[in-house]
Amino acid sequence: MRGVRADGNGRGVGRRGVGGRGGRAHRDEGSALVEFVTLGVLVLLPVVYLVVTLGRIQAASFATDGGARAAARAFVAAPDAATASASAEAAVRLALLDQGFGAGPDALAVECSEQPCLTPGGRVVVRVSVDVVLPGVPAALDAVVPTHVTIRSTQVATVDAFRAVAP
Repeated sequence: MRGVRADGNGRGVGRRGVGGRGGRAHRDEGSALVEFVTLGVLVLLPVVYLVVTLGRIQAASFATDGGARAAARAFVAAPDAATASASAEAAVRLALLDQGFGAGPDALAVECSEQPCLTPGGRVVVRVSVDVVLPGVPAALDAVVPTHVTIRSTQVATVDAFRAVAP
């Protein structure tokens, strides 16, 4: 046989070596890289979006919790009701802005167990809420289909029993 020689086991060895396909070459160079990048992007994009979304929700949780705690403390430590309301609103605004959220008009709600509100031994309930719009969602879509999450936090504080009553 011309052009074919036998290796030590009696098998024929062609021009391409042992087990070669002769003239048919299989060209697959570079496709593994394309597949890896394509699948990587398809898997990575949803994971990145999930991490960003959960980060915003966690930031809102920190903001509402810290804002409610600070507002309750500021409210019960104030000398009068007007100063108490202003201090609580400032505390909530600062806590929300610290995490990148705006303080809307309905972000803070204060309820008192006694009237007047700063009666010694009375309880003050402070509720803070913030709406988290999902990242990348247009406002037009949010108007049609609600794509936001509302995060709420509640804090209860007691007015000091030995507090001097304001005249």
